[in-house]
Amino acid sequence: MRQLLFHICNIPVWLITLLPLQVLYLLSDFFFLIIYYIARYRRKVVMMNLRNSFPEKSEDEIKTIARKFYRHLCDNFIESFYVLNMSDKEIRKRYLYRNPELLRQLLKKNKSIILVMGHYGNWDWLCSLPLYFDKQVLAIYHPLTNRYFDELFNRIRNKFGVRLIQMKTAYREMLAAAKNHILTITLFLADQRPAKRSIHYWTTFLNQETPVLMGSEAIAKKLNHAVVFADIRKIRRGYYHVAFSLVCENPDQTEEFEITETHTRLLEKIIIGKPDYWLWSHKRWKHNREEIEQRLKKKND
Repeated sequence: MRQLLFHICNIPVWLITLLPLQVLYLLSDFFFLIIYYIARYRRKVVMMNLRNSFPEKSEDEIKTIARKFYRHLCDNFIESFYVLNMSDKEIRKRYLYRNPELLRQLLKKNKSIILVMGHYGNWDWLCSLPLYFDKQVLAIYHPLTNRYFDELFNRIRNKFGVRLIQMKTAYREMLAAAKNHILTITLFLADQRPAKRSIHYWTTFLNQETPVLMGSEAIAKKLNHAVVFADIRKIRRGYYHVAFSLVCENPDQTEEFEITETHTRLLEKIIIGKPDYWLWSHKRWKHNREEIEQRLKKKND
């Protein structure tokens, strides 16, 4: 019964994705009008995040960035579902890796890779990586509460061969692959907000004190995986270029927090240069450092 319900729920999504992407962008334009002007989806969060990140910008500039962000958000939503009926040829045309040789050189050295990126551009289309590399591509994710949508998004993400692993088991699965001499490329979205109990490092990010996930650095050091940053740039509607930057080849030779700081600064530079394409609706700065440190101090006392 569960499978039947799942397929019934997915019929509208499947039918929509049969349409050409240029037609679907008309639907995206309609969604934009709904969520920006009527539903006002997380408008307060977006405006607060932008004002705090760019105190030097005028209110008109902030509003312009916000509108462009919402347009891109709707495009991103459409593009994610479009993957379901996307051919290998089409995604290769629309999602171009500018320097895949960097990853190939590391793999030739028998180095597994941790690929870090932010919620910038279209990160979902990194699911095309297995079309370019004959190694196991892993993606760390949090299961969705709704099991039907969780299964749907899993189908999207593993369309071209990416294997999804849950955050809670990620290290064990990566360790098992390393012990079996299986080279892997593991995708980490590194700009998510850590849970309060998991905050071990704060930095200044976009003019604000920000807790940063340490998972990519911690696992890289434990397994001696190379760390590479994925710079995802939107060229025009439906077309993206990805450039890889080496963060470090030998993590055990880096200082504490060096890897985390490096990829955080790379992402910050991209966002400052073109802020429209980052996920401003995320409650990235929900945690207050002083409040959390006071709670921790009371707990230790």
